[in-house]
Amino acid sequence: MRLFKRELQQFANDTGLSISVSHFPPGTSKWNKIEHRLFSFISKNWRGQPLLDLVTIVNLIGNTRTNAGLKVCCELDENIYEKGVVVSDEEIQNLNLTRDQFHGDWNYTISPKK
Repeated sequence: MRLFKRELQQFANDTGLSISVSHFPPGTSKWNKIEHRLFSFISKNWRGQPLLDLVTIVNLIGNTRTNAGLKVCCELDENIYEKGVVVSDEEIQNLNLTRDQFHGDWNYTISPKK
């Protein structure tokens, strides 16, 4: 999560946008409306299909549609990412992060640095 916040700060700086983040706390995915509206359709779409490789999985997910007309967009990220990236306490302290009043540990806004 530290790397995510650091990269989000860089994105905010590059775009000039303030970005609000709201995470579902652990164990509460049952309240995530997106999961409820899409995941069952993804499961139905790939039922009985052998998941032989990543391309097959991405295509099955990406061809999912719900009865209400929602369409899943999916693409394979073939970038290679560095492992073991450490974000220091100092980098975290230098984020332009404002915690929300309600569960500021999960909900916050990262604004561009001036």
